[in-house]
Amino acid sequence: MNRRTFRDRLVIPVCAAIATTLAMAVGLRLHNHHVPLLLLLACAGSVLASALDLLFRIVDARDTTTHRCTRSGCTFQVRLKRAGAAEDRRWQQVAAAHPHHTV
Repeated sequence: MNRRTFRDRLVIPVCAAIATTLAMAVGLRLHNHHVPLLLLLACAGSVLASALDLLFRIVDARDTTTHRCTRSGCTFQVRLKRAGAAEDRRWQQVAAAHPHHTV
């Protein structure tokens, strides 16, 4: 069962509010320079999408753990999101002892 805390439920609206505010600020600045409406909407929309993507990546990185192979030059890695201590340790051992080392 996936239990989400109040903080987890608050992340999406806060990220959306920040990105929307940033897009509106860019749109307002462009409007003050008499940019055509369709170009203004395109620019504000791209700022909104980029800001949302960046914010969600930052939030996602907070809960993600990456384990890499300990052998030098090997590019094997495992990314875990919200793993428990036992599962985290198990995947750490798998990353250290995997049989297919890639360079």
